[in-house]
Amino acid sequence: MELVEVTIDSIRVSLVSHHRIVVLKDPEDRYLPIWIGPFEADAITIALQGGDVARPLTHDLMRNLISETGAAAQHILVSELRDDIFFARIVLDVDGRHVEVDSRPSDAIALAVRLKCPIYVADSVMDKASIVPSSNMGEMVSPEEVEKLSAFRDLIEDLDLSDLDPGEDLPKTEE
Repeated sequence: MELVEVTIDSIRVSLVSHHRIVVLKDPEDRYLPIWIGPFEADAITIALQGGDVARPLTHDLMRNLISETGAAAQHILVSELRDDIFFARIVLDVDGRHVEVDSRPSDAIALAVRLKCPIYVADSVMDKASIVPSSNMGEMVSPEEVEKLSAFRDLIEDLDLSDLDPGEDLPKTEE
């Protein structure tokens, strides 16, 4: 299995649901968006910003368990995409033994940030689900999106602006 090292590019907020998206980025400028919950998004954000909390959060507890038992996190891996669900593995070295623990990607990423270990994505997952931004923004819009936006185009085209006085001053805005 080929692995691609990624970094956390951003955490995005959905305007239509309580979900968030963590966006992972590889060196080739491919972006992998993964839907995550708000609590996991907060956990990742707190760790990225170096925030302190009064008591350990769940991911802090996991980090403490790993370090107190003598294990060492090697990396986390977003290993699979099956039925539109991402799967991840936390890869540990436990007294010289290779151990992989099944995880949701959001929890694995929150843990990786705390453990300062690399984040990898299987190349097959990047091939299936990553996005490569186009320099031409028009190419990024699908035909379905163009159809959805056509109602706005029709609305603008149907506006009757003939009764506006072209010589009338518009209200000034503050600068």
